[in-house]
Amino acid sequence: MIWDSLLDRLRNKPAEQELPELDEKLALGALMVRVAKSDNNYHVMEIGEIDRILGATFNLNAVEAAKMRATCEKLEAAAPGTPDFALVIREHIDYPHRLEVAQQLWQVIIADGTRVNAEITSLHEIEGMLGIKPEDSPADD
Repeated sequence: MIWDSLLDRLRNKPAEQELPELDEKLALGALMVRVAKSDNNYHVMEIGEIDRILGATFNLNAVEAAKMRATCEKLEAAAPGTPDFALVIREHIDYPHRLEVAQQLWQVIIADGTRVNAEITSLHEIEGMLGIKPEDSPADD
């Protein structure tokens, strides 16, 4: 074990960091990251919007929000699928607050100034998993 760790450091291989357990806050952040990446273009405006939403939603300063987003990015990359994130949110958050989640996801999508069909499709799929009625979708306003 000690030798493996030493060899990894000598090879510049970073130590694997254990990810925190998924809760509704991290699930929201991971969903925002996932929807922002759904068009294969993770734009700096979307990243900034995710940070702003996390900060406002969870009363975090800019550094705390950026750290939370970074954790959410790691969770999003390591997680098996979108339904897992949505299920955590659906089980712990009531319908009016899930509508707010859908609105926040929409804000991330439009943060870069473009409406990309892949992102809108992703949003509608997530809304379905969250139990959001189609007529309540912010993308249809």
